[in-house]
Amino acid sequence: MGLKKVKIGDSEFEVSSSQTWMFVAVLLLIAVVITVAMSFYTIDANENGVVLRFGKYYKTTYPGLHLKLPWGIDKLYKVRVGYQWKEEFGFRTARPGVKTIYSKNRFTDESWMLTGDLNIADVQWIVQYKIKDPFKFLFNVREQSGTIRNVAEAAMRFIVGDRSFQEVLQSDRRMVARLAQEYMQETLNQYNMGVNIELVQLITVQPPGPVFDSYNEVNRAKQEQETAINEANQVYNKEIFRIQGEADRMIQEARGYSIDRINRASGDAKLFTSVFNEYQKAREVTRQRLYLETMEKVMRSVDEKILIDKEVKNLIPLLNLSGKEMTK
Repeated sequence: MGLKKVKIGDSEFEVSSSQTWMFVAVLLLIAVVITVAMSFYTIDANENGVVLRFGKYYKTTYPGLHLKLPWGIDKLYKVRVGYQWKEEFGFRTARPGVKTIYSKNRFTDESWMLTGDLNIADVQWIVQYKIKDPFKFLFNVREQSGTIRNVAEAAMRFIVGDRSFQEVLQSDRRMVARLAQEYMQETLNQYNMGVNIELVQLITVQPPGPVFDSYNEVNRAKQEQETAINEANQVYNKEIFRIQGEADRMIQEARGYSIDRINRASGDAKLFTSVFNEYQKAREVTRQRLYLETMEKVMRSVDEKILIDKEVKNLIPLLNLSGKEMTK
């Protein structure tokens, strides 16, 4: 059996022909295994795969198991298209979770902006986006994250610069975010970047740190002023309503009294007229009835009653007009 010398590095070994063929077979087996391993790849559920063949775009693959040419012929780029990407401006999240921890560093170079009324606003906001075309995202623009951040900052400064500080802080807050989102989407579409802006949200809008305390003092003074005005208006309205209520009550009582007096007078007049008409029909009967009714009312109010025959004479000295009992 012939021996051959094989040099590996600085060392030389003597191997037989059979050992040489075995060594070559092992190398071929290893090469085949590596080739097979390099030929298959998996795309996750929220990913797309972009395949380049000899440096030129070949195809886009979707979730599942796929085959490609090994040894650098096909080059694979995985892009997370189902993921919600987020960029933060003016702050950074150090550790997300139930109790989110934010970075203590200040990012005033991107958050301080000049408003339309020449005030400085410290604006913190976020941008959320998704990749809708992985090939465009990878190869149409360099520094994708940096490009999106630059476009977002330019859009926000442009929108904020057209409005006063109070408008950005309160009344136009949602409009600023919506217009910034539209401006970003339009610009990125011009770049043909394959990105869809999902959300632009203002987190905080406040004065810069050096004047923050003074701004709060002014706001507190304005709130105290508004509180005092509201309390005064409340007392004023309370008194006005009370006086108006009393006036309305007096007017209603006067109207009620007037209606009552008129109705009573009308009733009395009608009663007198009806009695007079009956009197005209039977004067003696009516006169007698009126006399009896009047005497009934008078006698009802008298405690002691003495009935005397009209034919009796010289009765006055016998009456006990003083109310004392007479002596026998």
